[in-house]
Amino acid sequence: MPSATVTKSPTRRSTTRRAVRRNAGAKGKSPKLVYYFGSTKTEGRADQKLLLGGKGANLADMTSIGLPVPPGFTITTETCALYASGKRKLPKGLMEAVAANIRTLERELGKRFGSAKSPLLVSVRSGAAVSMPGMMDTILNLGLNDEVVEGLARSTNNPRFAYDAYRRLINMFGDVVMGVDHEHFEHAFGEVKSKHGTTEDTKVPVEGLRELCARYQAIYADHVGKAFPQDPMKQLEAAIGAVFESWNGARAIAYRQINGIKGLAGTAVNVQAMAYGNMGEDSGTGVAFTRDPSTGANEFYGEFLVNAQGEDVVAGIRTPQPISQMAQWNAKVWKQLLAVRKKLERHYRDMQDIEFTIEKGRLFMLQTRNGKRNGAAAVRCAVEMVREGLINEKTALRRVPAADLVQLLLPYYRAQDKQGIEVLTTGIAASPGAASGRLAFSAVEAVERTNAGERVLLVRKETSPEDVAGMHKAEGILTSTGGKTSHAAVVAVGWGKCCVVGAGELSIDASAGTLTVKGRTFGRHDTLSIDGTAGEVMPGEVARTLPEGITGDFSQLLKWADKHATMGVRANADTPADARVAREYGAIGIGLCRTEHMFFQSERIKAMRMMILANDAGEREAALARLLPYQRTDFIGIFTAMAGQPVTVRLLDPPLHEFVPHEEAQQQELANEVGVALADVKRRVAQLHEANPMLGHRGCRLAVTYPEILTMQVRAITEAAIECRSQRIDARPEIMIPLVGTRRELASLRVLTQQTIAAVFVERKVRKFEIPIGTMIEIPRAAVTADEVAEAAEFFSFGTNDLTQMTFGFSRDDIASFVPAYIAKGLLECDPFQSLDANGVGALVRMACEKGRATRPDIKLGVCGEHGGDPASIRFFQSCGLAYVSCSPFRVPVARLAAAQAALA
Repeated sequence: MPSATVTKSPTRRSTTRRAVRRNAGAKGKSPKLVYYFGSTKTEGRADQKLLLGGKGANLADMTSIGLPVPPGFTITTETCALYASGKRKLPKGLMEAVAANIRTLERELGKRFGSAKSPLLVSVRSGAAVSMPGMMDTILNLGLNDEVVEGLARSTNNPRFAYDAYRRLINMFGDVVMGVDHEHFEHAFGEVKSKHGTTEDTKVPVEGLRELCARYQAIYADHVGKAFPQDPMKQLEAAIGAVFESWNGARAIAYRQINGIKGLAGTAVNVQAMAYGNMGEDSGTGVAFTRDPSTGANEFYGEFLVNAQGEDVVAGIRTPQPISQMAQWNAKVWKQLLAVRKKLERHYRDMQDIEFTIEKGRLFMLQTRNGKRNGAAAVRCAVEMVREGLINEKTALRRVPAADLVQLLLPYYRAQDKQGIEVLTTGIAASPGAASGRLAFSAVEAVERTNAGERVLLVRKETSPEDVAGMHKAEGILTSTGGKTSHAAVVAVGWGKCCVVGAGELSIDASAGTLTVKGRTFGRHDTLSIDGTAGEVMPGEVARTLPEGITGDFSQLLKWADKHATMGVRANADTPADARVAREYGAIGIGLCRTEHMFFQSERIKAMRMMILANDAGEREAALARLLPYQRTDFIGIFTAMAGQPVTVRLLDPPLHEFVPHEEAQQQELANEVGVALADVKRRVAQLHEANPMLGHRGCRLAVTYPEILTMQVRAITEAAIECRSQRIDARPEIMIPLVGTRRELASLRVLTQQTIAAVFVERKVRKFEIPIGTMIEIPRAAVTADEVAEAAEFFSFGTNDLTQMTFGFSRDDIASFVPAYIAKGLLECDPFQSLDANGVGALVRMACEKGRATRPDIKLGVCGEHGGDPASIRFFQSCGLAYVSCSPFRVPVARLAAAQAALA
């Protein structure tokens, strides 16, 4: 069923109306619903992907450049939107336009749709503007009925082919259009194969296929309540509706949510004359990539099946042959395919994912689209295409999805990691990486168990589009059938998810929750490890190795990024080790150093707790004096790691209750350590309790009530900087006061900070140097009054985590109970803690930037919330003119590329 919140939202309806008006052109003219492509005429263009979908636009384009494409026509994405907004009914005039285009198709091919003499059969396929492999529905061989199948058998002199095509149609139509579970058909096929003594589809004789078609029709009638339709136009009408329905199917919606695909009108429908790959040993079908989507290597990569139709390859039902073996099967077709590969790459200037069919030795191209690839392949393809002169470096930067760079930092197995480790079996290495987890045997199970905090591998005979949510959640994917272009492989590669397919020695019983290999059985509580680079399956959890870092093509791409970016990228780092990683990954400074993380080691937490239990300022200062050397040492390490680059140190932010024990046994231990009564500890812990601690006694409020905490921290920062500079280490600290809501708060604490810095300079008898003082903008009031706050701040750093929390009124620790429902119902486009809410939170950020600059034109503006590593948020920050974004060290490469892409946009 379609999602009502998507199809009925006012935004979607208004988008649909605007799109239809654009397509309609002159006032009152009906929009064009169908576009033809073929040798007689081609109405579509490559730049019409939003209207014709990627598949439809590229079919028209391939036809225009002279490639062998079976003719057909495309029903627009706008028609899908009209269907969704019109109570799921095909819009008026559509089937008349379809019939007219069928007649054009008949004239071009000299065949008749629904005729037994020279039958025309068609495929019906989806095709959105953004590629969504396997997420929507396809029906092949449409136009067959009890009479036409006999005519097809006679006209081709190949009854086996004719009945093989018919059984596929009944199965697909029943499954896709009428909702009859595929397993019912598969069970019947298994019985027929057993009756004829074979396990292979292609070995079933014609009489077996005749019997199978009859059984399929009986299954259809039993589950649908009426006979399989014999009118080809009725078949076509129902199939078009089913493809439109699949746009709002659960798997398509899940895929769009996972991949952040928004704002599309719907899917197009492509109706295309059939090319038959199942006519015998001189026919076949295949899927290929013009370059390796796992590595980016400039090598033809793909698979094909002899005597098969396209769905056999994609569904992973049969294990295909590598494309490199095609020359041994048919050298002429192989040569043609290589020429097509070269032509398509030069034409589109990008790696292509192609589908093709060979009918009795004749090659037909069924699809081309920009190929899905993982992060490593995207980087290599982009850089090598620049070297080859196909694209320039700006295009290369735009082409690599910034978030995918995380995949280049994924763990992997070295030979020594696997030394002495048993290999249970080897499958096909479909998507690189290293993954371990307990076994989950369904997508639903994988989702439930990962949501409960468990790490799982999704183990399936083959995956289907319905499994997409579980595939996304799982650590890795393992299947017993399928090849490198099966559904599991293609989706995993696109996500950078470790995947092994076609491990044929595995026997998987999903209902029992068991996997058996070589006489050994593993269940839900057992852990396996998979190597997506070698295709190996191993028992237990195998230790993994992290990648070496930024080298080669990765390094080159980021150098280009830095050249074109106008925003710098800093890192959030709290330790010298984190700072070194940040610098290695190209950070130009530390945008957030959280001092509270330094207090949790054993001796430090003891001193911190003594400070909290102190009865007066003197006792607090004594406890803080014990903490000062630790703080100073930490800052020396961080300033040394970041020599010559700024380090923004945030003063203590969390409420004090986070540092005290709440269990009685731990409280007794603290009482013994500090030398006070347990009752005193309990009383102080109770005093620290707050109904809403995130809005309570924290941040700058701690410094207002306990100024000695600020004094100690500022002293440690200043002393560390002086120590570093005495060793010729260029330390550049910046002091950030958190959670400010008013100018007076900040002004008073700024004075105390400046007094402390000045006192240390006098004590140490050193020449003064600049230590900028600024604040985090994380309270809406601070953003609204940023012109006042800027009077006391040399920089603003937007703490977008808290700013989002306070603007929405959401507790970020509790959103899991309702935000997923908001997203599913279309009330939110995404989790606002993952990608910035530009209209709400973003408006406050923009306002604060404008007001801050009005008071202090040279104010430095940055962001240090987790949004600083999100590419979509970075595009917004670019529009505000921020000087830098700051994110976790492992997101720094992502942010560097995203910053360049934002500048180029």
